[in-house]
Amino acid sequence: MQHLVTLRNTIMTISLRGHHLLCMLTYAGNGYTPGFIENYNKIIPRIRDEDILIVAGPDDVCAPLLGEDNPHCLGESVIIRDSHALEAVGTLMGRSVEIGHRLRLDSAYFRQARWAFGRGIVRGACVGCEWELLCTRIAADDYSSTLLKLSDGKS
Repeated sequence: MQHLVTLRNTIMTISLRGHHLLCMLTYAGNGYTPGFIENYNKIIPRIRDEDILIVAGPDDVCAPLLGEDNPHCLGESVIIRDSHALEAVGTLMGRSVEIGHRLRLDSAYFRQARWAFGRGIVRGACVGCEWELLCTRIAADDYSSTLLKLSDGKS
């Protein structure tokens, strides 16, 4: 019985790279492969309730793509996107957000981040991303199709 108590008290952690802090704001079930989508769909409901560890390079979201011959998640443009996103999110939060930092994001953060995202304030990391237009449409539609729900059950 003591073992079960220990498991309940264990803090789960999701590893995320910088640009996924922005991608999760508009994630609506689209992705690179069925495996990627299935994996991301499992991560999204955990975002509000678990710690997030900021990592360099591939993270929990990227995991299904790592078996490919030339994984998108290892590309130079993605690494640059991570750097720009960490800077933007740090500015939004009013503090530095760097590799190795742990975050716990709440509904207030997501409202603020989506507001800033929709107005282009934190979109520098999105320039050149193949999903940029889709994310712009999702933001313009007030995030109604996203899978990340806020505490009140709304997107």
